[in-house]
Amino acid sequence: GLRHLVVGADFCFGKGRAGTVEDLQHFGAEMGFGVTVAPLIEAGEGQVSSTSIRSALAEGRPRDAATQLGHWHRIEGIVIGGEQRGRELGYPTANMSLEGLHLPKLGVYAVLVDVLDGPFQGSYRGATSLGVRPMFGENTPNLETFIFDFSGDLYGSNLSVALVDFLRPELKFDGLEALIEQMQRDCDQARKIVAAL
Repeated sequence: GLRHLVVGADFCFGKGRAGTVEDLQHFGAEMGFGVTVAPLIEAGEGQVSSTSIRSALAEGRPRDAATQLGHWHRIEGIVIGGEQRGRELGYPTANMSLEGLHLPKLGVYAVLVDVLDGPFQGSYRGATSLGVRPMFGENTPNLETFIFDFSGDLYGSNLSVALVDFLRPELKFDGLEALIEQMQRDCDQARKIVAAL
């Protein structure tokens, strides 16, 4: 059974969040479990909370989330096969499924990439598209990461992609030429951002 519970100073529970930390401590004394109340932590301009971290990510503010987390927000997974569209456009990408994940704002990000295993294990920089690829009429979210100055086969490798800066929302383009031009602008912007880290 429960022996000890650690909660934040602003913890609430029950219907309408009516239960307080004091109520929990009382229940603990009655039922034989300990309660530790952790103080609230401040970072940046406010208190650290899971709600504010999720909001920052949902609004495309990964740096604000990182300030609260104490590290970059990362998406990790195994590189899977894709449609090879990025390669055909001159931007080969490492694709990862996002199935079952709570997603940050869809769009394009400047990223730091760690290849966690295999012959290309190491740290890299890049740009990633997190979205549903409206240009191609798809609706299943995935992560497509273009790693700068890299050529190698990452299929089956474990990747950790750290979101650094949100560049723009996902867009639908009139044609492939417009898409390629925007991808180049995105990569130029992402290179400047990650080079400054």
